[in-house]
Amino acid sequence: MSFFIGLVLGIAFGVGLVAAFVHVESSRSSRRCDLASTIAAFARMTVEDSRKLLPAQFYPSWLNWLNLELTKIWPYVNEAASELIKGSVEPILEQYRPMVLSSLKFSKLTLGTVAPQFTGVAIVEDGDSGITMELEMQWDGNPSIILDVKTRVGVALPVQVKNIGFTGVFRLIFKPLVGEFPCFGAVSYSLREKKKLDFTLKVIGGDISSIPGISDAIEEMIRDAVEDSITWPVRKVVPILPGDYSDLELKPVGTLEVKLVQAKELTNKDVIGKSDPFAVLHVRPLRDRTRTSKTINNQLNPVWNEHFEFVVEDASTQHLVVKIYDDEGVQASELIGCAQVPLKDLQPGKVKDVWLKLVKDLEIQRDNKYRGQVHLELLYCPYGMENEFINPFANSKVSLTSLEKALKSGTDGTENAEINRSSSTHRKSDVIVRGVLSVTVLSAEDLPAMDLMGKSDPFVVLHMKKTHIKNKTRVVNDTLNPAWNQTFDFVVEDGLHDMLILEVYDHDTFGKNYMGRCILTLTRVILEGEYKDSYKLDEAKSGRLNLHLKWTPQPIFRDP
Repeated sequence: MSFFIGLVLGIAFGVGLVAAFVHVESSRSSRRCDLASTIAAFARMTVEDSRKLLPAQFYPSWLNWLNLELTKIWPYVNEAASELIKGSVEPILEQYRPMVLSSLKFSKLTLGTVAPQFTGVAIVEDGDSGITMELEMQWDGNPSIILDVKTRVGVALPVQVKNIGFTGVFRLIFKPLVGEFPCFGAVSYSLREKKKLDFTLKVIGGDISSIPGISDAIEEMIRDAVEDSITWPVRKVVPILPGDYSDLELKPVGTLEVKLVQAKELTNKDVIGKSDPFAVLHVRPLRDRTRTSKTINNQLNPVWNEHFEFVVEDASTQHLVVKIYDDEGVQASELIGCAQVPLKDLQPGKVKDVWLKLVKDLEIQRDNKYRGQVHLELLYCPYGMENEFINPFANSKVSLTSLEKALKSGTDGTENAEINRSSSTHRKSDVIVRGVLSVTVLSAEDLPAMDLMGKSDPFVVLHMKKTHIKNKTRVVNDTLNPAWNQTFDFVVEDGLHDMLILEVYDHDTFGKNYMGRCILTLTRVILEGEYKDSYKLDEAKSGRLNLHLKWTPQPIFRDP
């Protein structure tokens, strides 16, 4: 009996020891995991995170030391940097010089007596290849900067840049890491984020506002120059050790194809008549990389249907910017509104259809006034993925899209050998996307009442924008929710550049009353082949159209 009692106690004691050991090891493992997660979280901290976590008095001692030493040596830095900046910035300003100016140079440039201060820091390890440091800098300086400006009409103006206030995050990349002192081969620097850039312009001995357009042109030039010459993904590479560091320089990684479709409900900027809107688009505001649409006269709901293509250097940080202006003829165009799309929100190889609300300013959005919307179709194409998806856009100035290569393929899916050999010499204009568009107007919902009895007699007019081919449904009497279920076929000669416009009218004994419209590109139906969807009526208080669209391709080729 005692043997069994001893055996049970021994087993229980052994199990207890094992359980205690497992518990201790589990606790240690949990603490190690928590510590690893904490370290990883610190590694992912941004400058903004560090400022929230550590007030200024608790900044790292070396950061305070850096600010103190920079203040001490600032007079010498100012003297050396002023000449360097003057020589390097003048060519950049010339590159961004607005057309209203004939020349622009510095007559004086000093950085003043106030040194910038570093207010935040973050360090991110890039694996074994490099280390990235981000420093937030704040500068409320008192520089003395005078620009000699000459206009196209021969007027010379000495313009002073005053009251500069700047806050931004600079990125320093130490890469590649090497085994010899100073342990990195080169330093790349860039302005990762521009949080604030304020300044005022003053004509010495006069008022710059007395010359229309000059102040805005110079201010926009300075902001564009800062935005594009040193802002990420642009980076300046400084070699420390001998070597080839060309891989650190800014390089294109893909293209962004944009179809500017239309805008609606734009703010009217004209006292008499309506605005004459046009659009300006860019990813980087370089003059030769900014695209401008045609002007649509006397229209607050313009339809452009224009295609543009942009080079992308860093899809994770760059934006597409769209600005809508009112053309004022000989006077400076007036901004109606602007919008932007982060390229990181685009799925590579997939068309994104977006309506963007226009705002007064992209950085300071305090004005909630409604300024209208702009409609875009976007497609981001990374280099090396051209053959992995269909590109529905076309541009006669660049090489064949994947869609057109597919259209050149034989019925068995293989490309014609002769076409394949000569594809480098073909252009997108060599192929047009021809097909039959079948449109079934199913029904409408919640149409606006046009008759005295609170009803309408609606019908729909369909027409293709380029070919001007028209069809119309029958009239359905006394209803705000008509059902037509009528199908119309359109032979489309150039589906990539045509549009379908559906206008809803109320039939009247003495004519017809306009109710609203829907405007559709053919991009989606070309990609999907067939779909059903419901569309809100533009220019109407209420109402939706229910449609069924089908595309039957019939590719043809044109010899160059």
